Amino acid sequence: MSKTLIHCTSLSQSQSFINFLNLKQNNTIKNLPNGVKIFEDENAKYLLVVSKTGKENILEALGFIYKNYTITKAFNIGIAGCSDGSVKIGTLFCTNRLLFGINFGSLTTVDSPLETDENLETLLVDTEAKYFLEASTENCKELYVFKVVSDYLETEDLKDEFIESLIQNVYSKIEIFI
Repeated sequence: MSKTLIHCTSLSQSQSFINFLNLKQNNTIKNLPNGVKIFEDENAKYLLVVSKTGKENILEALGFIYKNYTITKAFNIGIAGCSDGSVKIGTLFCTNRLLFGINFGSLTTVDSPLETDENLETLLVDTEAKYFLEASTENCKELYVFKVVSDYLETEDLKDEFIESLIQNVYSKIEIFI
């Protein structure tokens, strides 16, 4: 049976989807890459994967998913820093396709948070979308990258509750595409 994949790199980014889609963690999967958590619904329609951050971790987690599941639609959902201080914190963007009612923004993926927007040529910055697309492009035709503005390129750690509320506030806008 084919599934819709939702990929995040933290529980705080995924919690709204776990709650609203009534997903339960599957602890019975063998050979799951270290640190990866998988959540599923009882109808086997949705597969939510929480991987660690970093290129290798994301590619390993998604490689495992595409090897073991048939995915027809895949989403990367998370937060992003923004180089434009006039964009409100909590603003939702789709960065890989134009969607009615959703802002479009260019995105750069970096391996560690940026401290300045010097030499940055995009509006948004994250640490995972490029690797999600790299792993997913050959395995799935319908891909979506959704990012919520969380900061203006500050390097301080964001509280889980803050991240969870950012995603929860835009859930209804993303849900219609799932």
